[in-house]
Amino acid sequence: MGVVAGILLSSWRLGVTAAVLAAIVDTVLRARTASTVPAWRRASVAERRTEAQLKRLERGGYRTLHARAIPNSEAQIDHLVVGPTGVYAVDSEKWDKRLPVRVQSHRKLFHGPFNQKPRLDEARWEASQAAELIGAALGHEVAIVPSLAIYGPAIPWKILNVREVDVFDGSRVRKWITKRERSLTDAEIQRIYEAAEQVLPARYPES
Repeated sequence: MGVVAGILLSSWRLGVTAAVLAAIVDTVLRARTASTVPAWRRASVAERRTEAQLKRLERGGYRTLHARAIPNSEAQIDHLVVGPTGVYAVDSEKWDKRLPVRVQSHRKLFHGPFNQKPRLDEARWEASQAAELIGAALGHEVAIVPSLAIYGPAIPWKILNVREVDVFDGSRVRKWITKRERSLTDAEIQRIYEAAEQVLPARYPES
């Protein structure tokens, strides 16, 4: 009986290992065979899911600009939200749900074996560039909170700040924004929104 149990346990472990390896290989292959259609020509599934959530914030006084380019770069802020609780840069990510998400010492974010430091650095840089451009247009400093809204794998925390970027499950984006205290007046929201609209060009072409 013990021998049989040992064989079954060993087979189970091999099966799990094989599944994880298959997911890793599939992720790498997908990255190498990604569509050649430029990203700015289409909104991702993750972006559309976040956009649907943010639309529900409009009645609360929030304004959102979607797919805004950072001038002189290939970078894009998927969603720039301006509202009573502040200004937020939300990047929506659809990750392979078969690979676990974990952190090390609040400084390293991993999706399976893949270190997501470049993605965190990019999100932080995008927000800082947007803040600099909007602040210059208004003549005063504007703080923008960077974030990654992740869809797919289970996220084993509610909201976690990793390398100065808030990371959370995409379904929490509205709570993440509205849980903060009010910091902007209606007039300030309007001015920041209009400045952002001017200095951050739309990535998608006008139809």
